Amino acid sequence: MTRDREVSVRFRPSGREAFVLPGTRLVEAAAEAGLMIDLPCGGEGTCGKCRLIVASGASDPTAVERKWFSDEELRSGWRLACQSTVQRPLEIEIPSASHATLDQKILVSYQGRGGKKGLEPFTRDDPLVRKKYVELAPPTRGDDVPDALRLESALGVGPLTMSLSLLREISARLREADFRGTAVFDDERLLDFEIGNTEDDAFAVAVDLGTTTLAGQLTDLATGSEWATTARLNPQTQVGDDVLSRILFAREKMDGLARLRQSVVSAVDEMIGDLCGEAGVPRQRVYELSLAGNTTMQQLFCGVDPRPLGEVPFVPAGGRGVSCPAEKLGLHIHPRGSAYVMPVIGGFVGGDTVAGMLATDLANVEGAALFVDIGTNGEIVLLADGKLTAASTAAGPAFEGARISRGMRGGAGAIEKVVFNGRLMINVIGDVPPMGICGSGLIDAAAEMLRHGALDCAGRLRTPDQLPSNVLPDMARRIVMHQGQVSFLLVDEGESADQRPITLTQRDIRELQLAAGAIRAGISILLRRAGLRPEDLQLVLLGGGFGNFIRRRNAQRIGLLPLEVERSRIRFMGNTSLSGARLAALSRRARDAAEELARRAEHVDLSTDADFAREFAEAMIFPDTEC
Repeated sequence: MTRDREVSVRFRPSGREAFVLPGTRLVEAAAEAGLMIDLPCGGEGTCGKCRLIVASGASDPTAVERKWFSDEELRSGWRLACQSTVQRPLEIEIPSASHATLDQKILVSYQGRGGKKGLEPFTRDDPLVRKKYVELAPPTRGDDVPDALRLESALGVGPLTMSLSLLREISARLREADFRGTAVFDDERLLDFEIGNTEDDAFAVAVDLGTTTLAGQLTDLATGSEWATTARLNPQTQVGDDVLSRILFAREKMDGLARLRQSVVSAVDEMIGDLCGEAGVPRQRVYELSLAGNTTMQQLFCGVDPRPLGEVPFVPAGGRGVSCPAEKLGLHIHPRGSAYVMPVIGGFVGGDTVAGMLATDLANVEGAALFVDIGTNGEIVLLADGKLTAASTAAGPAFEGARISRGMRGGAGAIEKVVFNGRLMINVIGDVPPMGICGSGLIDAAAEMLRHGALDCAGRLRTPDQLPSNVLPDMARRIVMHQGQVSFLLVDEGESADQRPITLTQRDIRELQLAAGAIRAGISILLRRAGLRPEDLQLVLLGGGFGNFIRRRNAQRIGLLPLEVERSRIRFMGNTSLSGARLAALSRRARDAAEELARRAEHVDLSTDADFAREFAEAMIFPDTEC
């Protein structure tokens, strides 16, 4: 058997649940449930910040935990998330102080309205859309002030403009409501006057326009709480799984751009419907949209010709963010709702990178810091001496499951964790029979294969007669011939969802090498240009929505991240593109900050660097440590 029975872990107050292998650390179980816990020491147990309460069934305290808690606290269930492990079904309470804050102003988890998990908005004093319930004195012969001005006076704001469509409706609406209702407005515009008190019903949608995966989130504009999330495959993958193939399609097909745009716009509009349906929120109560993607994805979404991005020197059409009525993009929310597309930096470094910098507050980190958004396009931003430099690498879609024989994105049925401790064990998202493997599981599997002799540093799968003499039996039995090629067996056919074995092939390993090598080479180039060594980095922030929790040790073992960086300095931040887009949907100051970050960052075109080819070739080789 390759799969132990997984254990349920339920978290309070969010109500979220994860199913994990026995022996999994509580911090990883929390990440599996989508909850980020503060780990200033990187999980070494030296800071004591990741405190939580295990309601029942807590494992015996470790020596480290005994240093941080009194005997009474330990009896009450207090433990450290980085030290304590899951052995049986648990119910855990996470105090607000233990949620991830990144030591700066990173997004803070809190209990939102309706029992939903939320994120602390960038600021709470500048919402993009406000609602105010008012009761107006009806006009009389002695008081014939125009309806719009009467409403302005009652609101205590102004002057407010309104669209012609609203002007045509406002008088009838006021009288239908008996001059009592809710005004919807921003700093300059009156968007609507709604009958009754609808102050508590105002929402925004944030969208991550990923090359491979689209993700969306419905957020309460007043509280910042999350009401629903959704994700799906980007339908543009049907014409190519990378941005260059889509640029070529738009250039060569007469209606190529229109087809690409329509496919992704339709998908996003359907996602909005799914989000609203899940939360029980009418579409007309969504007033703001914010979208973040790489440069190509944003231009395709907006219907902007991407051909210059496919030609040297790879120039985007626009740099600043785009704000327009949502209906002009073909998205159905409130009839006068707005959409905002994030600004871009340059080349292929687009709005998703800006969103990542915004979400992590990268510009305010002390010391040298690196932000890496791991996806089909690997974006890298280096902060050094107050200067931001950004680059993009064509990592390919391996981390999101594409081009991997049994690859899939990080959803139910995906193997997201692989551990070898005498025998191979896997963790499957959703506690269902495995269907394939996602990015985090792929990294784990390759790292374990390297450690235990199934894979050499050149990335070659060893055949049974090439295995080291000390290889353990369960590792050796997994080197099999499958469909005429040497493969590594993760799941036997009787244990998978489709009754087919789940294996990794030599081609899968090569795809992983290409993806990891491209990102690692980009990191090396930016560090060299800044005159820094990897060990000079004080913080490495990882973004990406392809998996739930990247094991830092394994990311370093395969060379995705430099071995020289202290492990405690590496933090996984989740889908920062979606988090940053969400901030931009909630806050005007967040949008201003995004615009400033985009113009402040210097774009570096790696293709023009004379050393990139050499760095890439070297990074394709797995580090020789432990080999």
